[in-house]
Amino acid sequence: MMIDVLTLFPAMIDAVCDASIIGRAQRDGHVSIRTINFRYFAADLRVDDAPYGGGGGMVVQAPPVWDAVDCALETAHVRHGRPRVATSRIVLLCPQGEPLSHARAHMFAQEEHMVYICGHYEGMDERIRTHVATDVVSLGDFVLTGGEIAACAMIDAVTRLRPGVLGNALAAAQDSFVAGRLEYPQYTRPPVVRGVGVPEALLSGHHAHIARWRAREALYRTWTHRPDLLAQQACTTEEMQWIAQWEQSCNGGRETIEG
Repeated sequence: MMIDVLTLFPAMIDAVCDASIIGRAQRDGHVSIRTINFRYFAADLRVDDAPYGGGGGMVVQAPPVWDAVDCALETAHVRHGRPRVATSRIVLLCPQGEPLSHARAHMFAQEEHMVYICGHYEGMDERIRTHVATDVVSLGDFVLTGGEIAACAMIDAVTRLRPGVLGNALAAAQDSFVAGRLEYPQYTRPPVVRGVGVPEALLSGHHAHIARWRAREALYRTWTHRPDLLAQQACTTEEMQWIAQWEQSCNGGRETIEG
């Protein structure tokens, strides 16, 4: 996968994407990440101007961004006269966009070429949204000073889903949201920390008991923290029984499945 990030602050992207798993993915050839400073596509290096109609703040102009996107597409699709990628996805990072989800990250992970546009100032000329971007995506219902942090988060979420990026192929398959549930609790050595032990089911060595404990705990965590996810996917009969038990004893303790 090839990734181009259009930004006024390339160092912010490089600092994150050159480290940890994403940095290793680049070194191993699973992904190629390039930053393009769209300031250099402006004749006078100025990329913002006052908004038509008045108002506070400055707006990023369309021409330098549009030209930078054209450059990213041209260099991604053709190298030494030969095609490199067949398709590209151009994502404008904007708090007004569709929220990033696991399903959307998985969809982006199938692409050959991603272009992320990082906005700044009061906003970006609307013509970038309507005539350049294929997608407008947000991290959530809040506003950042720029799109770089959002771009890094999306690159991480997408890249880790590419084959070969994670050392364990099962790691991504067991993530939260994959099956419409939050992930079950995780424990590791030592077995007791300051008097707090590990659930007996995980120490039993009984794979069926462990699987059932994990399924129940994942459902409980989802039911308590993200009940909206349960409305998107049907529950099994056993899951409905567990939920009924929790609803009846929501003011007291809860049992833990050990077998």
